[in-house]
Amino acid sequence: MLGKIAIDTRPLKVVAFRRLWLSTVVTAVGSQLTAVAVPKQVYDLTGSSGWVGVSAGVALVPLLIFGLYGGAIADVVDRRKLLVLTNTGIAVTSVFLWLQAAFHANSVWLVIVLLGLQQIFFAANAPARTASIARLVPTEQLPAASALGSTVMMFGGVFGPMLAGALMPVVGLSTLYLADAIALTLTIWAVWKLPPLPPLSGTSRRAGLRDVVDGFKYLALQKILMASFLLDIIAMVFGMPRALFPEMAENTFGDPPGGGPALGFLFAAIPLGAVLCGLMSGWTSRVHRHGMAVVFAVVAWGVAMIGFGLSHALWLAVVFLAIGGAADMISMVFRGAILQAAATDEMRGRMQGVFSVVVTGGPRLADLLHGTTGALIGAGTATAFGGVAVVVATAVAVLAIPAIRRYRFTPAAVAGTAPTN
Repeated sequence: MLGKIAIDTRPLKVVAFRRLWLSTVVTAVGSQLTAVAVPKQVYDLTGSSGWVGVSAGVALVPLLIFGLYGGAIADVVDRRKLLVLTNTGIAVTSVFLWLQAAFHANSVWLVIVLLGLQQIFFAANAPARTASIARLVPTEQLPAASALGSTVMMFGGVFGPMLAGALMPVVGLSTLYLADAIALTLTIWAVWKLPPLPPLSGTSRRAGLRDVVDGFKYLALQKILMASFLLDIIAMVFGMPRALFPEMAENTFGDPPGGGPALGFLFAAIPLGAVLCGLMSGWTSRVHRHGMAVVFAVVAWGVAMIGFGLSHALWLAVVFLAIGGAADMISMVFRGAILQAAATDEMRGRMQGVFSVVVTGGPRLADLLHGTTGALIGAGTATAFGGVAVVVATAVAVLAIPAIRRYRFTPAAVAGTAPTN
C-alpha cells in the first residue's frame, strides 16, 4: 500500500536525470541561503524595509525579461552547455557577494547590482534545466520526474531559510554567500557530466527576438498549455495571501508587534504541506487526465484559502495553509507534466520561460492585490474572498476552454523525449 502512494523514484534510476536532480537539490537549498542573506544585508546597511523592497524589485525585472529570452536560448543551443555556463555565472556572482560582505564594502547598490546579475543567470538556467527533463527520462515517468523536482524545490523553501537562520548567528552573514557558492560549484560538475542535449535538429544557433515571438505564437495555438498557465495565474493572483501574513499574525493570531511564532508558522505552512504531499505523490503516475487534475487542485487551493481566511485559531489556519500547499504541489506536478508532454522539444525552453515568468510574477501581483484589498476590507475577509474568486474563475476557465476537460496524458504522443543514460 505504501508503495502505491510514496513518491515515485523510478526516474532516479536514470543516471543523467539523477545527476540533474541532485544538482537541483543542492541549488534549491543553497539559493535560499542567498535569498535570506541579501534582504538581511540590505536592511542592515540601510535600516529601511523600503530598500529591501527595491532589491526585490530589481531581482524581479531580470527574472521576467531573461526568463523569456533564456527559454528561447535553451531551444537553440546545447542545454547542457547552457546549464554549465549559467551555473558558473550564478556561482561566480555568489563569490562576489561573499567578497563584498566579508570585506565590508558597505554598498547597498553593489549588493543590488550583484543580485540582479545573478538573477539574469538564474533566469536563463531555469528553463534549460526543466526543459531537459523530457530528454532524460522515459515518457511514462514524466509525472514522477515532475513530482521529484517540485518536491525538492519546496524542500529547499522550507529547509533553506531554517538553515540560514541557524547558521547566520554562528558563522556570520557573509558565510551564507560562500556556502551557496561552494554548493553551486559542485552542481557545475554534475551538469557537466550530463549527456549532450543539442537541439533535435542537430544545429545550434543564436536566439533572437523572433524566437521569443514564435514562442508566444506557439503558446496561442496550444490551448492546454495556455490553460495550464491561466489556472496557475488564477490560483496565485487571487489566492496567494502571503502579503497579509504579518497583519494576520499580529491582529488575528496574537503575535507581539515585533513579530512572533505565528508569523513563522504561517510562512512555513504552505511549503511544508507541499513537501509532505510530494513525499506521497506516487499515485500521480497513475493519473492520465492531467487537465482535470490541475482543475481539482486549484479548486482545493481556493477552498483552503477560504478556510484560512475564516480561521481564528492558529492551528486551524496552519492546517488550511498546509492543505493549500498540498494542493499547490499537485497542481505543480501535473502542470509540469503537461508542459513537458504537450510542448515539442524545440519549444520546451520557451514554454518553460513563460512558466518561470508566471510562477515568479503571479505571487508578486497577489501581494499587490491582497495588500490593497486587505487594507480596505480586512485581511481575513480579503483572503476568504480571494479563495472564492479562485473557485469561480476556475469554473469559468473550465467552461471556456474545453481543452482542459479533454486533455489526457498519452506517453506515445510525446515528441522528442528519448531518454539518454
